[in-house]
Amino acid sequence: MRLYRLPDAGGIDGLRPQAAPDPKPARNQVLVRMRAASLNYRDLNVIRGRYGRGGVAPGTIPLSDGAGEVVEVGPDVTRFGPGDRVAGTFFQAWIAGAIREEYHQSAMGGAIDGVLGDYRVFEQDGLVPLPAHLSFEEAGESHLEIP
Repeated sequence: MRLYRLPDAGGIDGLRPQAAPDPKPARNQVLVRMRAASLNYRDLNVIRGRYGRGGVAPGTIPLSDGAGEVVEVGPDVTRFGPGDRVAGTFFQAWIAGAIREEYHQSAMGGAIDGVLGDYRVFEQDGLVPLPAHLSFEEAGESHLEIP
């Protein structure tokens, strides 16, 4: 698969595609073929080394918002199946309730790897289903609220 990682220096001009093995989902994980991703202001600051919460480690896969299609699920996944259209949540560990400081450690494209690659493995609770009326591109740039 192809992915992009933040370089040691060079900002956005230093991003280059890299080859990596195709990931495999483990227990409670979902493999998603990424079909769209967006570069928002926060992502641009991360890439430029100006992220407000501190620096991001070189080698981090950037971009926090993206959408795709489930390719494979690991054991014990009950919320999604192959072919489902999904988007990742920004804070992967924030499922419900008031925001807590530790949730910041699960921010995609900063504290943890983001979505700028052909495939991404997510915990099943770090995904939301896409409404049928949204394209991958529309969903990849939206913060979805599912009733």
